[in-house]
Amino acid sequence: MVESSVGGVVPAVKGEVRRRMGDKEEGSSVRDEEAGTTAEWEMDRELLCPICMQIIKDAFLTACGHSFCYMCIVTHLHNKSDCPCCSHYLTTSQLYPNFLLDKLLKKTSARQISKTASPVEQFRHSLEQGCEVSIKELDTLLSMLSEKKRKLEQEEAERNMQILLDFLQMLRKQKVDELNEVQQDLQYIKADLNSVERHRIDLYRARDRYSMKLRMVADDPIGKKPWSSSTDRNFGGLFSTSRNAPGGLPTGNLTYKKVDSRAQISSPGPQRKDTSISEMNSQHMSQSGLAVVRKKRVNAQFNDLQECYLQKRRQLANKSRVKEERDTDVVQREGYSAGLADFQSVLSTFTRYSRLRVIAELRHGDLFHSANIVSSIEFDRDDELFATAGVSRRIKVFDFSSVVNEPTDVHCPVVEMSTRSKLSCLSWNKYTKNHIASSDYDGIVTVWDVNTRQSVMEYEEHEKRAWSVDFSRTEPSMLVSGSDDCKVKVWCTKQEASVLNIDMKANVCCVKYNPGSSAHIAVGSADHHIHYYDLRNTSQPVHIFSGHRKAVSYVKFLSNNELASASTDSTLRLWDVKENLPVRTLRGHTNEKNFVGLSVNNEFLSCGSETNEVFVYHKAISKPVTWHTFGSPDVDEADEDAGSYFISAVCWKSDSPTMLAANSQGTIKVLVLAA
Repeated sequence: MVESSVGGVVPAVKGEVRRRMGDKEEGSSVRDEEAGTTAEWEMDRELLCPICMQIIKDAFLTACGHSFCYMCIVTHLHNKSDCPCCSHYLTTSQLYPNFLLDKLLKKTSARQISKTASPVEQFRHSLEQGCEVSIKELDTLLSMLSEKKRKLEQEEAERNMQILLDFLQMLRKQKVDELNEVQQDLQYIKADLNSVERHRIDLYRARDRYSMKLRMVADDPIGKKPWSSSTDRNFGGLFSTSRNAPGGLPTGNLTYKKVDSRAQISSPGPQRKDTSISEMNSQHMSQSGLAVVRKKRVNAQFNDLQECYLQKRRQLANKSRVKEERDTDVVQREGYSAGLADFQSVLSTFTRYSRLRVIAELRHGDLFHSANIVSSIEFDRDDELFATAGVSRRIKVFDFSSVVNEPTDVHCPVVEMSTRSKLSCLSWNKYTKNHIASSDYDGIVTVWDVNTRQSVMEYEEHEKRAWSVDFSRTEPSMLVSGSDDCKVKVWCTKQEASVLNIDMKANVCCVKYNPGSSAHIAVGSADHHIHYYDLRNTSQPVHIFSGHRKAVSYVKFLSNNELASASTDSTLRLWDVKENLPVRTLRGHTNEKNFVGLSVNNEFLSCGSETNEVFVYHKAISKPVTWHTFGSPDVDEADEDAGSYFISAVCWKSDSPTMLAANSQGTIKVLVLAA
C-alpha cells in the first residue's frame, strides 16, 4: 500500500524535477543570451571613438596606445597637444594607422548589417565588398529581379486601378444622389410653377372682372349702389385674403377706390371714366415699382431663399401619406402644396419690409443720474404699458399710446419705482397685469405691484449678480432666475423661499420659461451652451444645445418648439427643442462683449449691435432683413466715446411690426417695419 502510494507520487516528482530542470535550462539559455548580448555590447563599446562616441572610422593608434577616428584626433591635436584619454603629450607625428582594428571594424559592420539590414541591403553590401559572382549567376539573378519587378509593377497597377475604381464609384454614387435630388427638386419646382401660374391667371381674371365692373359703374352712376354692395360681398373676401399673399392687394386699396368712385358721382360721365382709368394706371405703376423693389430683395437673398424653399418642399415629401391625405382638401382648394404655401408666407413676409421707420423717440435719462444704460424693456400683458430698467436704479413705466401719439421731447413715466441696486432684467406677469419682476446686481429678485409702487415679494438667496428673471406664462405664480453664482432658482409668489434650485457649472446669463409649459426652461450659460431642463427632474438637462463659441447672453422662445439664442460670438442661433436639433445660424450684427438685447415676434427676431444699430432677422433667412442706426444728436461726431455706444435692449410689441429699442446712451426709439 505504501509502495503504491509512493509510486503514485514519484512520477509527479520526476515531472516536477524535469520541469525545474527545463526551467533551469531555459533560464540558463536566457542568461547565456543576455551574457552574449552584454559581451557584444561591451565589445561594441570598445569600438567607439572616445571623441565622437561613434564606430571608429579610419582608425589611427597613438603612441600611448589609444585608437581614434583619424579626423577626430587630428582635429583635437590642432587645438591641444595631448591624448584625450590619458592626457599624455601627443603630436600628429605620433599617430599610426591601426590596420588590425580597421579589419575588425569591417567584420563587425558586416555582421551588424547581416543582423539588421534587409536582404536587398545585404546583397548590395556584398556586391560593394567585391563578392565573387559568375556571369551565369548574375543572369539568373537578373532574371529573378526582372520577374520580381514585373510582379510588383503589376500589383502596384492593380492597386492604383482599384483605388481609382473605388473613387469613381463613390463619385458616381454621390452625383447620382445629387442628380436624383435635383430631379426631385425640379419636379417640385415644375409642379409649383404650374400651381402659381394657375393662381396668377385666376387673380388676373378677377382683376379684369373687377376693372370692367368699375368702368360700368363709372359709365352708369344709377346702377352704382346695388353693384357696390354686391362687389363688397363678392370681392371683399378675395382681396382681404390676397392681402397676405405675394402680389395681393391690401383691403385699404379697395376701400380707397370705392370712396373715389363714390366721390365722383356728381361729376360728368366722361370725366369719371378718365379719372377711374388714370387712378387704375397710377396704382398699377405703383404696384409695378413695389414689385421691382421686392424682386431686388429676393435677388439679394436668393441663396438663403432657395435653401428655405427646398427645405420646406423636401420636408413635405418626407411626411407620411396619411398627413398628405389629410391635407388633400387644402391643397385642392388653394392649388398649392403645403410646402409651397409655407414658403410663400416666408417670401411675402420677408420681402414686405425693407427698413425700420422711427415713429417716436424718448430719453430715458434724467438730470440726477448720468448713468443711462437701459438693460431691459418689456411690454405688459396688453401691450398698453412698457417698463424700462437699467443702471439708473429705477423702474419706469410708460404709456405706449402717449409716447407714440403725443409729440413732445420729454415723456414722463406714469409710474416710477426706485431700487437699491442696478437692474439687469424685467419680466411682466402675463396674467396679473400690475405685477412685474426684476433682478438686480445684488442678486435680489423682486416682484413689484405697479399700482401701489411697492414690492410684493423679495428673494435674496442669490449670492451674486442676478442676470435674468422670467415669469411663467402658464403658471402665473411661478418665476425663474439665473445668477453669476452659477445657480438657477425657481420661485413661487406664494412662498418666501425658492421652491427649486439647479446648480450649474458656470455663470448663468439668461433663463426663459417655455411659453407652453411651466415645467420646461432654457438656461443660457457662460460655458457657451444652452441647457434645456424639465423642472420635474433636474438631475440632468433634457438636452444641451452646443454651437456657440462664447457665452450665451439671451434665450427666447418663438413658439413651444422653437428657441432662439444670442451670444457674444456675434451670432443668433435657432434650435428645435422638440427634435433637439440646430436649425439655423443668423449673422450680420456685432456683439463681442456686451448684452445687446434679443426679442422675438412670430417670424421675426431683433437684436442690438455694438455698432449702435438694431438688426431685424427673419427666422428662415440667415442674413438681416433690415437694420437701423441710432443717431446721437447730443454728441459731437468727433467725440471719441461716440463710437462706444451700443444697443442695450430691444422688445417687440406682440403680433405687431412695432418694436422698442434702447441704446447705452439712454435713447429709446419706437420703430416700425416699413416697406
